[in-house]
Amino acid sequence: MSEQRALLPDDFPAWLAERGADAYALAWVARQSPPPSAWTEAAPRAGESGIAHQGFDLTRVTVEEVTRGEQETLRRWLRLDDGARHLAIITAEEGGLREHTPGELAAHLLHDPAGDEAELTDLLAEWLNRRNAEAPQGLDLGWIAAGAAWTCHMRALAASPPPSVLTRSLQDAGEADEATAHLVVDTSLSIADLLDRLEHPFRPRAGLIELWHTAEALSADVPALADTAHWLLDQISLRDASAQQLRAILEPDITDYLRDQRATGRRPDVTLPALDAPRAAQLATAHETVRAYTTAAYAGREQEARQLQDAFPVPGRPLATSGPAALWRQNSATARDAVEDLTAQRAAITNEDSTGHYADPELLHAQSSHLAAREGQLHLLHDALGRLAFPDPTPRDLPEALVPVAAAQAQRRVIEAFGTLERAAQVLDGQLRYRRQRPVSAHQRATTGIETDLLTRTRAQLEPLITPGLPLDQQDILSRVQEVMSRPTIPATAPAVHDESHSRAQGAEADRTARQAHR
Repeated sequence: MSEQRALLPDDFPAWLAERGADAYALAWVARQSPPPSAWTEAAPRAGESGIAHQGFDLTRVTVEEVTRGEQETLRRWLRLDDGARHLAIITAEEGGLREHTPGELAAHLLHDPAGDEAELTDLLAEWLNRRNAEAPQGLDLGWIAAGAAWTCHMRALAASPPPSVLTRSLQDAGEADEATAHLVVDTSLSIADLLDRLEHPFRPRAGLIELWHTAEALSADVPALADTAHWLLDQISLRDASAQQLRAILEPDITDYLRDQRATGRRPDVTLPALDAPRAAQLATAHETVRAYTTAAYAGREQEARQLQDAFPVPGRPLATSGPAALWRQNSATARDAVEDLTAQRAAITNEDSTGHYADPELLHAQSSHLAAREGQLHLLHDALGRLAFPDPTPRDLPEALVPVAAAQAQRRVIEAFGTLERAAQVLDGQLRYRRQRPVSAHQRATTGIETDLLTRTRAQLEPLITPGLPLDQQDILSRVQEVMSRPTIPATAPAVHDESHSRAQGAEADRTARQAHR
């Protein structure tokens, strides 16, 4: 028997463990925007959502039901799977969760002496036929989607549908011909080869580009491969210097969140605060922009890629730290951590003991380009924030004509660093919200109050620079236009008598002047 449940418990791993060792949770997992660590994630495993990974956002999960045993769990999964959403199979284990693929359960049942092989074949054949009939691509491409779905979910059982399953599915669909069978098998084997190549530890950029073109072409007919194509695109961008420079400019500074993430990783009992919404949205936008650039660059649209690259020029690397930037770093622990992290990353990729650059010099070059651009961007950020938080008095010997010019430098620096004043306000608001989350970790307590006061003062200095525009009232504009258009037209009248006399006098005077000029 299965246990129906629609709401996710607060402590899902503990709640699932209380259901017993044979309890499986069938849960829908929603898609999300790329998290901050998306650039370094491992290749996505086919048929899995990643729910068992540390730091997974459990708010994306909706429990459908809890089943008992492998046979009932597989049977319910095959009935509920709709091909559009991801239905995860989850069990509780010591220290967290574990995700299973349907093929893993099917393989166990197939080798179980007490299992019914004929019943298992019927279930798999019915599911394969349904994946063909319900494919959004239509019946013409439905078997391609069915073959891809088999590879993604049943790969642990077999790389392509066994003859018994495929024959039964074709018979149920009324398409028991050899050409369709070859299409399903070829699709399954090509996708299985793609997934096998993804598991290689070293992937040069040329190989990644080839895999991305393959996955991108298949994802149009097989939505399950869209995540794989996106991951390949991210890996290509990690080896592209221009893409990494674009990333360095567009991503906001989340040093405070990353520091808490590292500290929480060492303390499983501490809950990691969620990244604030404004900076999370800017991260997602930056990721989408870098993906758009990489797609254009490697899909033959060089002009589009160049336009994106030129829209966000790389900041010049500073030879010396400015006074406002130094003052900001002196008062902000987060700013000091950002500089230290940058130095540590640079040392890590240039360490003589590191072998990464021998295996992939393109990756090393892209990382170096990213760090160089990030150093310039951090300098711009810290300089702008320092000018806001600690405004300098007007120099004594400055000519009066240059006083407004000097005063405008703070606003110019903020726009140069953040893009717009509104974006700067969003970043500061996000940092303040993140700081005010509770509970405060032990490693934060010494600096949280000081950092919050500093951010609050800086945000107050930014407020007068933001000039809100007047909202346009469309209804008011429309009514005014209609009022003007509805006014009656005044007909033209004949000129008055005195106007005619005046005109004749002006004409006589002009003739007299002309005759005098002629003499």
